[in-house]
Amino acid sequence: MTSPTLEAGAAHTQTASEYIKHHLGHFSTKHQENVVDFSIINMDTMFWSIAMGILGCMIMWMAARKATSGVPTRFQAAVEMVFEMVDNQAKGIVHGDRSFIAPLALTVFVWVALMNSLDFLPVDLFSGLFKLLGIEHIFPYHRVVPTADLNGSLGIALGVFALMIYYSIKIKGFGGWIHELFSAPFGIAMAPFNLLLNIIEYAAKTVSLGMRLFGNMFAGELLFLLIALLGAMATTFGFVGHVIAGSVWAIFHILIVFLQAFIFMMLTLVYLGQAHEGH
Repeated sequence: MTSPTLEAGAAHTQTASEYIKHHLGHFSTKHQENVVDFSIINMDTMFWSIAMGILGCMIMWMAARKATSGVPTRFQAAVEMVFEMVDNQAKGIVHGDRSFIAPLALTVFVWVALMNSLDFLPVDLFSGLFKLLGIEHIFPYHRVVPTADLNGSLGIALGVFALMIYYSIKIKGFGGWIHELFSAPFGIAMAPFNLLLNIIEYAAKTVSLGMRLFGNMFAGELLFLLIALLGAMATTFGFVGHVIAGSVWAIFHILIVFLQAFIFMMLTLVYLGQAHEGH
């Protein structure tokens, strides 16, 4: 973690609010003028999401490639522990074919954990690197943590929502799924209310899944920025506070990073498990 830097092209030292606002900005396809604009793509979120997905696949591939039946290495033992943990949770939650769901849950856990872990990078790492390379005018904004972007976390949640619909139709049939939408939980006589309630349930699951991950990671990112501002104080208190607070929060944040990945994975299993069952 480093102290605040000068904004690219700025002629004055940034204030605290300018520093935070700058670091929360995205490198996007165009400037966002409206609150909601679906034509905008946050390129930094896309890049780091794909990069961590590739890294996660490489880690799993290396573990499978080097796996032995003898005494496992530390790397193999760690991967096997994660695999067994996810597989045991899938067995207890999903009562049906888990040939796709269990690997999916493992992928979700590893992918989200890797994306969350990007929060440990120094907050001024890339702005300083871009300035050193003289390309800060090309990348005036850059956010590293995809899960601290609402678009990223809700994007994954929408993927889980699509799988909920898919498995509901696959297990119950299209007609059975439609019948459940109108008849559960109060009976067919309350069809309009049942449909409204089920729509709200689907929406609540999806939004809460994405918002929970986003809220925790955004708060963690914001706290790292505030600690970095503490280090900008030209006093002994500021330096000592920066080091102590930064170290303590980084250690505590390790728990948050993996806990949020675990919660997201568990809720994915729970929602897909519910899709296998009727009301």
